[in-house]
Parts: sequence; structure tokens; C-alpha cells
Amino acid sequence: MTLEPFQTRIRDAAQRGVALRLRGGGTKDFYGNEPRGEVLDTRAYAGIVSYEPTELVITARCGTSLSEVERILEENGQCLPFEPPHFGAGATFGGCIAAGLSGPRAASAGALRDFVLGARIVDGRGRALGFGGQVIKNVAGYDVSRLLAGSLGTLGLLAEASLKVLPRPAEQLTLRLEMPQERALEAMQRWASQPLPLSATAWHDGELFVRLSGAAAAVRAGVAKIGGEPLDAAPWLAIREQSHAFFSASPLWRIAVPPVAAPLALPGAQLLEWGGALRWLAAAAPAGAVRDAAQRAGGHATLFRARDKSAGVFAPLAPTVARLHRGLKAAFDPVGILNPGRMYPEF
Repeated sequence: MTLEPFQTRIRDAAQRGVALRLRGGGTKDFYGNEPRGEVLDTRAYAGIVSYEPTELVITARCGTSLSEVERILEENGQCLPFEPPHFGAGATFGGCIAAGLSGPRAASAGALRDFVLGARIVDGRGRALGFGGQVIKNVAGYDVSRLLAGSLGTLGLLAEASLKVLPRPAEQLTLRLEMPQERALEAMQRWASQPLPLSATAWHDGELFVRLSGAAAAVRAGVAKIGGEPLDAAPWLAIREQSHAFFSASPLWRIAVPPVAAPLALPGAQLLEWGGALRWLAAAAPAGAVRDAAQRAGGHATLFRARDKSAGVFAPLAPTVARLHRGLKAAFDPVGILNPGRMYPEF
């Protein structure tokens, strides 16, 4: 199994000036601007390249099933700490990294980008390029590997990647408390400053859910400190995979703000994660109003799911940042054939 078929296809498309739509399982086709171009299916390039549990690193090809990666890690008592969403049975390892999305544990463990150690890509010229490696201290200069996380395939076909993994928690417990949003935000900030084994928090419709993970003694101490009602059926999978009823609304906004930000004065229902740093908004409010509110709070808003994306999915870029984006796109994909417009219409 080689990259040559992908390289040939990309070189041919570059010569013809034909756009290519890089696609794995397609479970995140909804994310970003509308995909366009001839489909280049990555699923044939699959398999675990290397995995040594004692080294806490796994390297896999882009077409590998994300479920398969997680199964192998679970067999060895390990996990992807950032809890990536699948959004469907066909989710692939490469698509997970290209989308750059993280689940409920990200606020405590770190986001997907923090765990990328190295990557191999095929760029818009059809060249196979390697960045980083399989150890943590291997980066000198610009960390291109992490740059690829969340780039939605606009810089290259992500052929394979190495991720740091971690042991699964020895014990987990979820607590439920009733409180309004303002009190929940204050409580989450207070707990975050204390030595508690918090691994996830979520607030919605007057209910605050808190997950504790770690050694049994630490979890018991956390329960004594926080209180609340222990749950048998925790909501984290439904939140991660957005099967919770809240996420069925359209449009759905993903708003990133500092955790200390006050409740956002916006119409519609909200669901908060990451100690208040991630705020989901289900509302048909004008895009300008949502983005202005996020900016005033020190953050930004992404139109995560919507039938009408004419307002743009991602927050407009400042001129300096836009120049950097254009420069990177020109360096990796000079003809502009790889997932064009998926992030911003101009590139």
C-alpha cells in the first residue's frame, strides 16, 4: 500500500485545474462550507502503522476507522484523551484530525491539536511530505503537524498521523446538580481552581452535569466536595455525538469564549461545555448579532450546523491572519485544488 495513487491523482488534478474533495467516511460533510470538487476517497489507505502501548503513541493511516483505533487502545487500557466525536459509524482517523474537533474531556485533558506529534501529507503538487515524528520533543521551528489539525483538508491530504495517547481513568462518576446558568458558571470556575479530578462539565436547561475521573480515592473526595446526585446513565456520549435532543436544532452555533465570560445575552437555548469555555447556541438569531456577542465576550462563533451558510461558517479573519492563511494555502496548494472554499470562500 503506497501513496502513489493519491499523488498521481492530485498531480493530474493540479495540471487540469480541477478541484478535489478529500473525503473519508463523510460523517463530517456538514461541517465547514459546502464541499465541492471531484471526490478523492481516502478510505483505501488504512491500517495501524505502529503502536507500542508503553510509548503512549499510535500512528495510523488516514482511512483507518476511528472506532478501530479506539478499540485497539481500549484493549490496552488506553484512550484518545480528547474524546473525538464520530458523528457516524464511518468516521476515519484522518477525518477526525482534519476536522480538529474535540469532545467533553478537552477542557481537562487538552484538545486534539495538543496530541498531534507528527504527520505525513500529500500536498497540492502531489509531493509526499513528513512533519514531526513519534515522540513529544521532536519539533524545531514551525509545528506543521499541529497546523493540519482542523485544516479540513485545505493544505493537503493527511495520509497518516501520530498521536499521543493516555491511560484510561481507573474510575469515573457523573454527578447531577440543579442550578441556573450564572450559578453553574461560577461553580465550574470555583471547582476548576481546586485539586478536583474534573474531566467534563456540561450545563443545559437548569441542570449541571459534572464528571469525575481518576483514582477511586480522588473521585470519592470530589463527590464529597461537589455533592449532587450520582447518575447511572451519564450524558457524555449523547453530548459528544450530538444525539442529545438539543443538537437537533438548526442553525446551531459553536461559541468559544473565556470560561469566565458572563452568560451570553442571546435568544434561544444554550448548552455549555468545557467549564463554560464552549457554548452551544440553538437559535435563528442574525449571524452578526451572534458573532458580535461572542467577540464582546472575548471569543468567536462558528456556524456549526445550518441549512443556510451564506453568512459564512467561520468567524471573519483579521487582515493579518487572512494573509497568513493565504500564504499557507499558496505554499501547500498553489493551484488551489484541495477542498477549495471549505474554510473560507477565498481559499
